[in-house]
Amino acid sequence: MPQIINYGNEMLRISAKKMIEYSKNYGSSWHTCYSDTSCGTFLDLLSYDNEAIALTSKGIYYSNWKYKGASWDKRCTSTICQEFVILVNRGTEIRAITKKGISYYSTDKGRNWSRIK
Repeated sequence: MPQIINYGNEMLRISAKKMIEYSKNYGSSWHTCYSDTSCGTFLDLLSYDNEAIALTSKGIYYSNWKYKGASWDKRCTSTICQEFVILVNRGTEIRAITKKGISYYSTDKGRNWSRIK
């Protein structure tokens, strides 16, 4: 469950205050780039297909790398997405695990989720 993700020499992380911070110097210094609470509490970050994907208390949100974490949009706010506790990049899909240990996968960047049986 990465709380820091890399994109070239830039990095994003979830701060101790649950805000998104960025670094342009490989983590030597950090600056707040998103502190709005409209997305909920940030819980996990994932780099996937030129996007930063965030797991929040309100669901799945994404930020295109050109915005560098300063802007986040809803991707999935269904009830099941609010139960996820971890995201994993599996190459061609994203996997998520719920609080109860149930696994799900998405092949469309987190828009839709199917239970792994």
